[in-house]
Amino acid sequence: MIRTALSLALLAVVPAVHAVPDLATVSERSGFQATGRYDEVIRLCADFQKAYPKAVRCFEFGRTPEGRPMLALAVSKSGALTADAAKKKNIPVLLVQGGIHAGEIDGKDAGFLALRHALDGKIAQGTLDKQVLLFVPVFNVDGHERFGKNNRPNQRGPVEMGWRVTAQNYNLNRDYVKADAPEMQAMLALVNAWDPLAYVDLHVTDGAKFEPDVSIQVEPVHAGDEALRVAGTALRDNVIADLRQQGSDPKHFYISFAKTDEPQSGFVDEMSGARYSTGYFHLRNRFGMLVETHSWKDYPTRVKITYNTIVSLLNQVAQHGGEWRKAALAADARTVAMAGQAPGFDFPLSYKTTDKTQTIDFRGYEYKRVPSDVSGGIWTQYDETKPQLWKVPLRDEIVPDFVIKAPAAGYLVPAAQAAAVGAKLKQHGVAFKVLSTAPGKVDVEAFRATKTKLTPQSFEGHQMLAVEGSWNAEAREVGAGSLFVPIAQPKARLVMTMLEPQGADSLLAWGMFNTAFERKEYMEEYVAEEVAREQLKDPAVAADFKERLDNDAEFAKSTHKRLEFFAKRHPSWDERFNLYPVYRTDRKF
Repeated sequence: MIRTALSLALLAVVPAVHAVPDLATVSERSGFQATGRYDEVIRLCADFQKAYPKAVRCFEFGRTPEGRPMLALAVSKSGALTADAAKKKNIPVLLVQGGIHAGEIDGKDAGFLALRHALDGKIAQGTLDKQVLLFVPVFNVDGHERFGKNNRPNQRGPVEMGWRVTAQNYNLNRDYVKADAPEMQAMLALVNAWDPLAYVDLHVTDGAKFEPDVSIQVEPVHAGDEALRVAGTALRDNVIADLRQQGSDPKHFYISFAKTDEPQSGFVDEMSGARYSTGYFHLRNRFGMLVETHSWKDYPTRVKITYNTIVSLLNQVAQHGGEWRKAALAADARTVAMAGQAPGFDFPLSYKTTDKTQTIDFRGYEYKRVPSDVSGGIWTQYDETKPQLWKVPLRDEIVPDFVIKAPAAGYLVPAAQAAAVGAKLKQHGVAFKVLSTAPGKVDVEAFRATKTKLTPQSFEGHQMLAVEGSWNAEAREVGAGSLFVPIAQPKARLVMTMLEPQGADSLLAWGMFNTAFERKEYMEEYVAEEVAREQLKDPAVAADFKERLDNDAEFAKSTHKRLEFFAKRHPSWDERFNLYPVYRTDRKF
């Protein structure tokens, strides 16, 4: 295992383990070579509360599919150790989460170390008087216990570690919107209760061999409430500056090559979708931070960098958390006011990285790319004994791509879909109303798909659906038990992310409504032949048919398409086929 100077320096700056032996981790005792099993988290959670009864509360916030407790530590010297107390004291909450990918476990060991030092006043002095640190040592608990020496072959340490996904094979960092996993449902309930100002997701990146050791990405910076982006940018830049002072070489973009294994392809920054932590929390007008230490740094180095990041966050939230919380609440109020105005406000459903390119200096190593007689491809070989300054392209200008108008009042979900959609809305703390009486025919906007495309295989347990089409005015029957989801609420952006059909992380995209796009009734061909001849007596139909034959070669050669032309005009045609079963409305209910 490679031992860098920074790795060795870690042990010099950390006070001796024997100072607080009961709260020392397996990682500390091993010189940051190993990490403990989950029983250590259970013990430490309880022991921290015993050691600091006025400043720490250990509590369970969920159970995993394999029956393990999901634990969090609420830490503060303000007296606010419950969600209600934090709200009453108007104090910012910082949620730091480790082990969403349980092989990337730096956050657990760094977090316990930083927590103890902060409570003892050795670091970040006075910061716990001004905030609540909500620490989740391991999010993916079942994955953590799928322990092994070979789980992360492209990562240096610890000796053994957990697994990337849950016992149900879910990747939790693809689950923030769809919330399939019981673990994610528990996390969202925790978030709804505590309303953290910032949610910090601690990872270890995959990737090539180079010197930069961590990336810090924050939203809102490129997306979300415009005024809140100023605070998001400050949070990101301040943490990066703190890490730089500690000897790191942090980057504001994800440090993975634009083309796999090709250093000279450089880097392309992207806007994360709402399935990821950093793409999700700005939709709630809160900060999401993704911390990615570099997998080829050894474990002592990575723990130290993660430790430094947590210390920086404690200091930043203590110094700026009050004003940033006011900014977040002001963003809530702006969203409600903006959503109540006609016409609806602009909302980007997706973002893109432009072709604007700058050349940056990037500290790498000498390398060569040689033909491989094994793979038949090109093999990149790095020489870590020879540092080299690369000049590589970086594209990091991110702009809105597909922009829609928000509905004037909100969305109507028909009663048949209300239970499933309502359950998802509740998981995210989205406000909605169940209609106790039937309003009957309602003028709405309805989306009808003109083209649908299913993924050839499942992704995260779903056969994904993409649709093309448009919203158009229709009168639809709306019954009792339907849902009205108002757009005038703080989570308006999250509402649209979930309910606009063409969003990449909409409930439709995740396959919740696939049956609406499956044809169920058919007309036998011999019947359609008779129907066609009857319809062709109408000159307008005959002219339309001839025009399609003359101008659409695929139509002309397809028996099925030719007969379907007439079947669609028959009263037996299912008018709900390809109708998205959620409507936009200008009327409040």
